Amino acid sequence: MTVTVDPALAADARRERRFFLSLSLPALFIVGLAAILPILWIIRQSFLTTGGEYTVGNYAKVLSSGLTWSALVTTLELSLGTLAICILLGTPLALALASARPRVANVLMAFVMLPLWTAILVRTYGWLVLLRRDGLINAALTGSGLTAEPLPLVYNFTGTLIGMVHYMLPLFLLPVYAAMRDIDPNLIRAAASMGATLGQVMRTVIMPLSAGGIFSGSVIVLIYSIGFFITPAVLGGGKVNPLSTRIERTLSTFQDWGSASVLGILLLVLMALIGVMLLAARRLLAQNTVDAPHA
Repeated sequence: MTVTVDPALAADARRERRFFLSLSLPALFIVGLAAILPILWIIRQSFLTTGGEYTVGNYAKVLSSGLTWSALVTTLELSLGTLAICILLGTPLALALASARPRVANVLMAFVMLPLWTAILVRTYGWLVLLRRDGLINAALTGSGLTAEPLPLVYNFTGTLIGMVHYMLPLFLLPVYAAMRDIDPNLIRAAASMGATLGQVMRTVIMPLSAGGIFSGSVIVLIYSIGFFITPAVLGGGKVNPLSTRIERTLSTFQDWGSASVLGILLLVLMALIGVMLLAARRLLAQNTVDAPHA
């Protein structure tokens, strides 16, 4: 069956799209300048020596350093570890919030969003107080007899990961909760009435319909985590060095803008690659969801 479209209506639709695009052009121009000009400056700076001469030596020096690749691995471990924990904790929590009564959900959401109302530096030092060897958590563990001596919970990868998850979890939860809240409850009831177990309902109804929210939350967490600086710098205690702290030390210690710019470009490339991988995963998931009824 062929559907014909009135040419006049199509022309009106095109004019409407052009009109709304023209309204957004000033904002797009400003945002474009704010995003593109610093990147172009960093690219130019990466080819300059401290004396202002053009060279590719900065790339050779940075990419041949073992510290760079160690920082890259640490960045990936922190980012992916934070994302994995946020998915494991945030998805069931979002489902519980979406299933709760509106008044209860609003109260619980206020508690979830409470960390965002506090400055990140204050929260990070709060975790430092809680996690250090003489902190409240270790005092409770040793006082109750669960551990014979204080656990190393800070100035290492574990403490850094805890602090990052604490910051990222609300950012992940918001889009997932919004997606799950919009799921029609009748779909879940229909699946249950046909004998589907809770796991089958999760796999065939809830997860496919909330995949967009999980994807959006994952992108937010990864983008923030890859460039995170304050939490690794404080809770890592100099022992956890992702690319962000390596950039800061390259500038503060050596004032080497060329090498720091190369590290910044490496960070941008890493973000772009992860973004492409996430888009590919989302398309694959969407394709599998479409093909599932025909299997």
